[in-house]
Amino acid sequence: MEMTHIKSHDELLKNLDKKDDVYLLLYKEGSDLSECAKKNIEKADKEVAEKNYMLLAANVKEVRDIHPNYGIKTVPMLIHFQKGKFTKTVAGCNNPEYYKNIFGNITLSATGKNGETKKIPRVTVYSTPSCPWCNKLKQYLRENNIPFRDIDVSKDTNAAQEMVKRTGQQGVPQAEINGQWIIGFDKPKIDKLLGLTVK
Repeated sequence: MEMTHIKSHDELLKNLDKKDDVYLLLYKEGSDLSECAKKNIEKADKEVAEKNYMLLAANVKEVRDIHPNYGIKTVPMLIHFQKGKFTKTVAGCNNPEYYKNIFGNITLSATGKNGETKKIPRVTVYSTPSCPWCNKLKQYLRENNIPFRDIDVSKDTNAAQEMVKRTGQQGVPQAEINGQWIIGFDKPKIDKLLGLTVK
């Protein structure tokens, strides 16, 4: 399925009814990082056998009314909508395998460090843009091809309150992996819950 380029927020809303899962890439034409994300997403899309989703793209140089609606301040950004609802974002340029795992919710497997296949757990990262350890944690998940939902608690006060209620901690990063909470970038614990090889 080719990436469909859209020209407005209205056009996005019309497309959200067509599939349960809709992905929108917001990118800036001419930016190296955006071109990298676009290329890798197109490559991943070609390799997904069962396409139970729709893939859209919008160039923010031309389309100015989408990103403000979802609090998006940087591109490239891949946005996921499920049953018409905004669910998560994936920032930057990631490798094609990572995007393939996102699109192929169908496959629900990730390749660990030794090439073995693992079932992908549900991962939510609670972070803020200015937190270096949050970025380290997200980069680590990307390197291991683990899709995750990223919640910016500086913008989402409900999520921030829920996080503090669940853990009693205000600091970030925090991650929830299959219902288990991890405070900070606790690599051994993260590796254990993700089934990654502990070094």
